[in-house]
Order: sequence, then structure tokens, then C-alpha cells
Amino acid sequence: MELPIIIAAGGLVRNSKDEILLIYRRGFWDLPKGKLDAGESIPDCAIREVQEETGLKSIELGSFICTTTHAYYDKWLSKEVEKHTHWYAMQSLANETLVPQTEEDIEKIEWVPMEQLPQYLLKTYPTIRTVFEAFNAGSPKS
Repeated sequence: MELPIIIAAGGLVRNSKDEILLIYRRGFWDLPKGKLDAGESIPDCAIREVQEETGLKSIELGSFICTTTHAYYDKWLSKEVEKHTHWYAMQSLANETLVPQTEEDIEKIEWVPMEQLPQYLLKTYPTIRTVFEAFNAGSPKS
């Protein structure tokens, strides 16, 4: 039986210091992302989800990075689903206060210097490592 497909989008956000924005939720470091709303474009979803999950408002959408796919149990639908997440590079345009979206179980948000990133990626999901690999390779992949 095929799983229902959920379309989502998110961002790999950098700031002016070339730090990467990571969120911490459910015991793992992650990137902000979320489900596509009806009638919404995928790039608009990516921006909205980053804004909602982090409190950032001044974000510039960059290039498409990749699409990842993973299965999980959706507690709202009460069933296993397959999530296709479209990832974009983004730039934070201002020094804004980070506000974790606690209703999405986000406990903390950090700007991580590039040299410290490997230690954070040890405690993340394989799909998030895929996003970083695609971003570092500089070429879109799906």
C-alpha cells in the first residue's frame, strides 16, 4: 500500500557571519520546515515555515538545494505518511531575536558557526545531512 504524500518546504538559513540556523526539537538538531498550505507555492511555504518556526521576518529566498523524502507517523492524520520536503538556501537579512515555535516542540534555536557544524550534524536526521551535502556540492538534486 502506498503511503499518503505530504509536501513540505524549508530552509537552510545563513546570516551575515556565515553561521547556519539550526533548531532543536524532539532530541535532534534540525532545519526549519513544514507542510504546504492549500494554494501556497512551495517557495512561499519555505519562507513562511522558517518565519513561523524561528521568529525571523527578514529572510531572502535563495536557490533550490534539493528535495528529501522520508516516512513518519503523522499524529494529526493518525497514520504513516511520506514527506517530500523541498529545501532552499536562505539569507537572514537582519539581526533579529530568535523565537522557538514551542507548539511545534522546538526547544531552542542557534546560529552555528561553520567550524562547529560537524558536531551538530552528529545529532540530526540523515535527510538533514543530505541537505547539507547537496548545499555544499552547489548543485540541485532530488
